[in-house]
Amino acid sequence: MNIVDRDQLAWRWTVRVVIYARVSTADQNCDMQLRELRDYCARRGWELAGEYVDAGWSGAKASRPQLDRLMKEARQRRFDAVVVWKLDRWGRSLAHLVQSVQELSSLGVRFVAVAQNIDTDESNPIARLLMHLMAAFAEFERELIRERVKAGVLNARAKGKQLGRPSKVFHRGQAIEMRQQGLSWRAIARELGVPVTTVRDCCAEIPVQGKGRSALKQAS
Repeated sequence: MNIVDRDQLAWRWTVRVVIYARVSTADQNCDMQLRELRDYCARRGWELAGEYVDAGWSGAKASRPQLDRLMKEARQRRFDAVVVWKLDRWGRSLAHLVQSVQELSSLGVRFVAVAQNIDTDESNPIARLLMHLMAAFAEFERELIRERVKAGVLNARAKGKQLGRPSKVFHRGQAIEMRQQGLSWRAIARELGVPVTTVRDCCAEIPVQGKGRSALKQAS
């Protein structure tokens, strides 16, 4: 292999990484995180393609300006890996953590948490185990949400609360009178402020004045 071939091979295997740092309050700073992450990437010979810093943003918030920008550019495959100091810098919500790391993995973007030795590199069997565990956590979270919703519905019904969209109340006699006057279903519904299907179901058998049943079918 000549020098040109070796250079081309090295270029192909250069890992483009971005680093993400976050602090919860505006009076804090990310200097320590950024310094450690830059050194970590430099020691591995990775190309630093960008830095994303959210200062004054809680980790409980799934949407943060720089994090949103990072995920948008990950979908455009502008880098190969994301490096953070710890998982809690990325986020404190288990649901968001699992969903976002799984999305990065599906995009072929590696996720590394330096201080905790977490790396989703697919060539690493530990990483594959981690992704399976994350998938299990995600399924568990969905089941918990489903159970909470179900329990909430049962509790609301037990208290006599009406669920779903409120019923539309209107005077059937008024609708019948308007239909007998020859108004269309759509005109009646618009006048009474109810769906067309509601009026049609309520008054379907009412003939239009001065018209036979065949004319009624045409009018409907």
